[in-house]
Amino acid sequence: MQGHIEVKTNSSTAAAATVVPVLIAISVSHFLNDTLQSLIPATYPILKQSLSLSYAQIGLITLINQLVASVLQPVVGMVTDRRHMPYSLPIGMTFTLLGLGLLSIAGTYELVLISVALVGMGSSVFHPESSRVAHMAAGHRRGLAQSVFQVGGNTGSSLGPLLAALIITGRGHSRIAWFMLVALLAIILLWRVGAWYAGRVHSVAGTAKDAAAAAPALPRSLIVRALVVLLMLIFSKYFYLASMSNYFTFYLMSRFHLTIADAQVHLFIFLFAVAAGTVIGGPVGDRIGRKYVIWVSILGTAPFSLLLPYVGLTGTTILSIFVGLILSSAFSAILVYAQEMLPGKIGLISGLFFGLAFGLGGIASAVIGVLADRTTVYFVFQLCAFLPLLGLLAAFLPNFDKHGVAAGTP
Repeated sequence: MQGHIEVKTNSSTAAAATVVPVLIAISVSHFLNDTLQSLIPATYPILKQSLSLSYAQIGLITLINQLVASVLQPVVGMVTDRRHMPYSLPIGMTFTLLGLGLLSIAGTYELVLISVALVGMGSSVFHPESSRVAHMAAGHRRGLAQSVFQVGGNTGSSLGPLLAALIITGRGHSRIAWFMLVALLAIILLWRVGAWYAGRVHSVAGTAKDAAAAAPALPRSLIVRALVVLLMLIFSKYFYLASMSNYFTFYLMSRFHLTIADAQVHLFIFLFAVAAGTVIGGPVGDRIGRKYVIWVSILGTAPFSLLLPYVGLTGTTILSIFVGLILSSAFSAILVYAQEMLPGKIGLISGLFFGLAFGLGGIASAVIGVLADRTTVYFVFQLCAFLPLLGLLAAFLPNFDKHGVAAGTP
């Protein structure tokens, strides 16, 4: 990258070197992007009151936002695997900027849906391409690189509700317009990241071909089995995470009679724990193997999620911290595990898994909203508490050594 993010390497060391300034830049970009993304669920209580929305309509907002991102992300990843587009990152962020501007003036439910769809389009470009940049800058420390990248996003996601409580709550959703300045800052930073990326297009293409050629030909049945298990684990993680991220404030307001602002502070605590836990999964997976991190992260959440609906406010807050810390360590390990199985398909794998995470989150939010309307939010939390038990499926993942080769694979 030009300016401060400039790294000089020779051909023998480029692949192994971890380009720390670029990792920091893309992590900060992820922080800004996900701060903006998290404003949408953080404003649900405000939109519900101002537009007299049902829980099902709230769920549809998330579904539209995340379904747009879910469908487009694998497509973006597949296209950019074949033709690199370094400056697609700032272009994608421009869609987010436009969506925020429209949301700030939306006076009807239909305009809200259009605005969140635009924000979803921004995510559909950002996540697969920024994950590719993290992979490019990782060297041999792929787990660490994905964790650094992810912690930026999760920290941003945790900050959104707090900023909403400070800036938007009590003043109307028109205050969202102020966050267009954050989107503009992200566009400037991503332009500089794109400049670094553009300078490495040819070497990246060659490295990807070399990696694909050098990787052992894993049996198709093994790859299919592993992908099916990973997809089920993503389902477990993001369905449960949707209940917490989108309905935790309603749960707290209903059960403990908290105000909107107080409930958003508790949501911030949970999401900050998610951000903190993200740091763990990648580097630990680099050392001991990604399968073990995946196993502990998903299944290890179950005792805390099962207990959470039956304790008081203080206990709920403490358990939500443990849930966030443990559950969040899975995604970096899952993503790198899949990338190492298919090393020539970095964009496709990144787009598929980020897209699946968004899509499942949207579908889960819609389903949970309908269920909450027909029963109660409390019942929803009792039911979703069992989802982390699907972590038992991690036992069916093949073992990979630290170089990404399946142990015992012919």
